[in-house]
Amino acid sequence: MSRDNVVKIFKKSLWVFHLNTGSCNGCDIEILNVFAPFQDAERFGVKLVGSPRHADAILLSGPITREALPRALRAFQAVPEPKIVLAIGSCACGGGIWYDSYNIIGGVQRFYEILREKLGIEPPPTFYVPGCPPKPEAILYAIGVARGLLAKKQVAEIHIESLEEAMNRLREVITDEYHRVIEEYVLGKPLVRKVVLKEV
Repeated sequence: MSRDNVVKIFKKSLWVFHLNTGSCNGCDIEILNVFAPFQDAERFGVKLVGSPRHADAILLSGPITREALPRALRAFQAVPEPKIVLAIGSCACGGGIWYDSYNIIGGVQRFYEILREKLGIEPPPTFYVPGCPPKPEAILYAIGVARGLLAKKQVAEIHIESLEEAMNRLREVITDEYHRVIEEYVLGKPLVRKVVLKEV
C-alpha cells in the first residue's frame, strides 16, 4: 500500500503500539514525553495502546537485537493491515552505534529484509525520526506527516558524482593548497598563523 493511501486512511485518528527492540531507553523516555500533558499528542488523535492487535502503527525504538527479533516479528504480524511504522531514533533507523555488534540484526531496513525473505511480507510505509534521542517535537512532526496534517520539509535528492568530476574537484583543492604553501614559503610568511583573542 502506498504512503498516500495510508495517510488518507489515518486522517481521523492513529492508535500506536510502542515496541522497544533493544534501546537504551533514551528514545522511550522521549516517546512517553510526547504523550505527556506538555506535548499532548492525543490532541492530534494519537493514542498509545497496550496491544499490537488494537494498533494502527508501531513506534519502533532501538536496534533489532537477536533476542528481540522473534517477539518483534510476532508484534509486527499482530498489527492489522493497513499499518505504518515510525522508526524512532538513530538505532531504529539504522542500528545506531551498535549497527555492527555481534548481537544486533540492524535497524528497521534489516528487519524488513528478514520480513521479505523469511515471511514474504512487504514492509509498510515507514517514517524515520533520526536522533539520539530525537526531540519530542520531531516525533510529533513525524506523526503529523504520517497523518497527513503536515507536508514533508525535505525531498531527498541524490547526486552521484562521476569519477572524472571527483578527480577534477580534488585537483582544484590540491592545486590551491599547493600554491598557497609555495607563496607563503617564498614570501617568508609563517605557515602557521597565530590567533590572538581580544576582549570585547
